[in-house]
Amino acid sequence: MTAPVRMRWRQARTHVVLVRLLLGLPWLVAAAVLGWRLGGSAVAVVVALLAGFGLVVAVVRVLRTMDQAWLASALDARRTDMDDSAALLFADPASLRPLQQLQRARLEERLRVQPPPDLRAPWPWRALALSWGVAAGVFALLAWWPFDGVGRAPAGSAQDATVAATAAPRLQASVLRIEPPTYTGLDAQTVAVLDAKAPAGSLLTWRLRIAPQPAAVELEFLDGERLALQREGDHWIATQRLQRSRLYRLRIAGAAEQPPPPLHRLDAVADRAPQVRVLEPEATLQLRVDGQRQWRLVFEASDDHGVAAQARLRIVRTEGSGENQTFHEHVRTLAGQGAPRLRRYATTLEIADFGLQPGEDLVARLEVSDLRQPQPQAGRSASVILRWPPPAPPDVAGLEGLARQVLPAYFRSQRQIIIDAEALIAERAQLDTSRFQQRSDSLGVDQRLLRLRYGQFLGEESEGAPQAPPVEGHDRAPPPPRPAVSPGGIFADGSDALPPAPPPGQQGQGHDHDTSTPTRADADGDDHDHADGAPADGVFGRAGDVVAAFGHTHDIPEAATLLDPKTRETLRRALGEMWQSELHLRQADPSAALPYANRALELIKQVQESDRIYLARVGAQLPPIDEGRRLGGDREGLASRGLPSLATPAAEARLHEAWWALGDAAADPAPVLDTLQAWPGGARLDDPLALVAAIDAVRNDPACSDCRDTLRGLLWQAMRRPAGGIAPRVGDDTGARYLRALRDAAEQSE
Repeated sequence: MTAPVRMRWRQARTHVVLVRLLLGLPWLVAAAVLGWRLGGSAVAVVVALLAGFGLVVAVVRVLRTMDQAWLASALDARRTDMDDSAALLFADPASLRPLQQLQRARLEERLRVQPPPDLRAPWPWRALALSWGVAAGVFALLAWWPFDGVGRAPAGSAQDATVAATAAPRLQASVLRIEPPTYTGLDAQTVAVLDAKAPAGSLLTWRLRIAPQPAAVELEFLDGERLALQREGDHWIATQRLQRSRLYRLRIAGAAEQPPPPLHRLDAVADRAPQVRVLEPEATLQLRVDGQRQWRLVFEASDDHGVAAQARLRIVRTEGSGENQTFHEHVRTLAGQGAPRLRRYATTLEIADFGLQPGEDLVARLEVSDLRQPQPQAGRSASVILRWPPPAPPDVAGLEGLARQVLPAYFRSQRQIIIDAEALIAERAQLDTSRFQQRSDSLGVDQRLLRLRYGQFLGEESEGAPQAPPVEGHDRAPPPPRPAVSPGGIFADGSDALPPAPPPGQQGQGHDHDTSTPTRADADGDDHDHADGAPADGVFGRAGDVVAAFGHTHDIPEAATLLDPKTRETLRRALGEMWQSELHLRQADPSAALPYANRALELIKQVQESDRIYLARVGAQLPPIDEGRRLGGDREGLASRGLPSLATPAAEARLHEAWWALGDAAADPAPVLDTLQAWPGGARLDDPLALVAAIDAVRNDPACSDCRDTLRGLLWQAMRRPAGGIAPRVGDDTGARYLRALRDAAEQSE
């Protein structure tokens, strides 16, 4: 194909496209205007897109017919010197025979001498004038026709006016504008539905078009609140600030009451508090090494809408030990780096600036606030500790009677547990249920660990740990086994209740060591075995051998320390209070745990003020077993215990009854729905508003099976699992005959 022929072909195709567009463009505009008058801008856009798509399809179909075959036919029709052979110009030269190649060369020479003719069709002026004229008439009709949201008859028709006046008003179009709070940085958006999900504090604006115009329009919320809309021209407008998730329905005066209007939902997305993580150091507790002068701290804060550019770093230096500590607080301001939603705060502290001394700690915690207005939310990082280890104590080669004047560092965490519990109670309104339970359970774990540490001073074993074998040379019976306890305080037998606090005198006695001071006679007459028959005196000169021979250290030297009887009893009482505090904390009830935790702290202070702490000498000597009572078969004083009740609480029983009643399509659900409406357990669901909406749907249409199934599904999620228990065995004739046979055999043997 030569260049002149290709140019003529392109001109012809372009001419056809222009003609088709000029013929279809006025009708496309007319369709868009009609859609706008009937349904607003959204409908106009949809109609225009559909009309434009149809016009493009028509143009493409015409262009497909103007291919090379059409071009060859057009050349043959307009040039007689083409000899009806123009198709040879577009054929593959390799596929032509010699005669065809000669004819093609002649045609190309003729086209070179005389350019190809114009292949464009003449302009269809008549069709264009008719198309634009009819479209102009349609535009005039649309401008004259009195539309008011929907098409209606002209005002001059009295009959149509009467029909319009008696028709029930209906919602024709709705626009809900959502303006999030400024601090979120989110843009305002507009939706064409009455349901919305927006950040808490957003400003909602309803703009409704209703035809015919009603006397009043209002939004009726399920909690009883009513919001009246104000008329502005042809629209009804209302504005409200979204503070919490709600359900509502649109009430139009004069509209049909049955069926009731559908429920619409407004979901308020709560602003989460900032989350702060510690990046450096990796460990929460860091020991200062020799020569260390600086302490590097790096934190990372994230928030759903952004955190403040500056944060407060609180640094506390502890002075002293035990409960008699003093605290020196320092505050520094750190500038964050990075995007507002994820900032990093870094600093390097000079240890000498805080006056840290051996045996003291530096505790650092970052406090970050978000951009929420008017009350920003604060987030705190975990505390990181830099500890300067105290100097090592001198080696002591004394015996068990040596007194220790200070307690280990275990006696200083109960106060922090109380502070954290009080802070958790204060923040309860800002936390969801799962987060509150998790933090309370974490405090319960801390209380348990502290209780176990205190128990070491009464000789307790760690919970759940295997019992150590008896030391060789001790002629005493092993202690009775205790039920294994898992790390969460749950018994290995499956029960989920913490054991009650043991009575005074028995609590915390894994090894009930003798508290008497050892005498020389006891040392000379000890019953320990010595290697190679060496006497006890042969170990003097080595501190470890002295303690092993006379001190009875077991496996942990600290576990062998004992207190005087009065202090020991005080510590037992403190452990009992810790048991109760742990119980309530693990049950997500820190308010009930605080009194026990405070009493435990008071008792701990009394323990710390004790004068002396003694080292134990030997373990407990259990009473010998009475062999005369073993395997005697005497069942006197034994009786069967009653099984625990498997009764379901009244609220749960009503919930089960409602679930079964909704499954019966013939039953009236009204009484059940009234019960569910007042049921306080809806907070168990992840989406409580869905339960309210399902109840309302069944109340409005009791025959709707899908609505009943939806409500039953939500109730199934809310129902608690039945409590475990053992059902009593039902007696049968076989068991009775077996028992009679045993009695008869026993009587015959007598």
